[in-house]
Amino acid sequence: MGICRLSLLTSGAVMPSSDAAQRVRYDAPYRLPGPQRRKRYLISKYTEACDLITRASSAAQSTAPSPDIDWDSLGFGLANVADSMYVASIEADGTEWSGKLQPYGPLQLDPSAQVLNYGQSVFEGMKAQRTAEGHIVLFRPDCNAERMQEGAKRLSMVAPSTEQFVSAVEDVVRANASMVPPLGKGALYLRPLLMGTGPILGLGPAPSYTFCIYCAAVGSYFKGGQLSPIHLKVDTEFHRSAPRGMGGTKAAGNYSPVLVTQLAAKKEGYSDVVYLDAKHDKYLEEVSSCNIFVKHGNVISTPPISGSILPGVTRRSVIELARSKGYEVKEEPVSIESAMEADEIFTTGTAVVLSAVGSLTYKGTRRDFGENGEPTPTALELYESLTGLQQERIPDTFGWVHKVC
Repeated sequence: MGICRLSLLTSGAVMPSSDAAQRVRYDAPYRLPGPQRRKRYLISKYTEACDLITRASSAAQSTAPSPDIDWDSLGFGLANVADSMYVASIEADGTEWSGKLQPYGPLQLDPSAQVLNYGQSVFEGMKAQRTAEGHIVLFRPDCNAERMQEGAKRLSMVAPSTEQFVSAVEDVVRANASMVPPLGKGALYLRPLLMGTGPILGLGPAPSYTFCIYCAAVGSYFKGGQLSPIHLKVDTEFHRSAPRGMGGTKAAGNYSPVLVTQLAAKKEGYSDVVYLDAKHDKYLEEVSSCNIFVKHGNVISTPPISGSILPGVTRRSVIELARSKGYEVKEEPVSIESAMEADEIFTTGTAVVLSAVGSLTYKGTRRDFGENGEPTPTALELYESLTGLQQERIPDTFGWVHKVC
């Protein structure tokens, strides 16, 4: 237990000398008859104070960054996956999820699980990070919960309530607090998954569902580093989604189809691919895994939420943030011609945060933006403001930061 020094007051009360133990209250002078009773009292207060100090010390150690990880060399992957995950289940006609924390590991599924046959699955991406105030926080988790609910509705699934979703995410963060990188070194990336795991043969909704959250310590999404501009190629062969389709849902099935063009572009030296709309084949939609913004003068434009692009939480936040800084932000169709003539282009997303675009290539023509290797000014300004809010380096006037511990 260690040594806990006590001091006797003239009133007969006992005060622990440790700051952590000051939370034990000694409000009134005690008049204790008999030396034995007084001795028992002193021993009980000694034990109580030392226990409080021990628990406070243990809590501080458990939330501190793990000494076993090289925080300066984090990538974006599962090299530092956390030990604990959350798993809950519910029947399709149920009213209450049953879940708990458990060690990270395989999930058991029947070959006939709906998700393996018909693809009932939506997911979210979130981050927990340390702040300048010494907290571990989330960023707008209620928005992620609401987006999962909308996706579940589109796929005829049962989804957790906002309260259940946020509470489960908080539990995972607390259980893996030592995996949250030091301030400025990265984040604990959280992946909430909702899957139709009940068995079924004919096409239909799953008879039961699983809600799972796992996490890993990560660094920058793009290999060049967080502030290094990225290089995009406009795809002219495939479309990511169609009007009135599934593009606005964060469904698992929306992502693998982009790999064929993304991998080919990366072999050519590009960071990622931009997709055009399926109807006119001339308006920007989004990058493989993030939203896109185009700046002309003081006007920042981004494709509208019309069902074919994802309603990103970071996108939504950057729109509000830019408007608060005096920019005119328009949610409107952005033609590829307009993008090629822009002053700046940047992308947003939970994983990428906010990344300046260094070049955009369309049908063999490349347009460069900003100084070589340096983020463009508006992208940098908004990145600093966004991360400043997320890390409590500047006041959160929007109420977006959600403290966990």
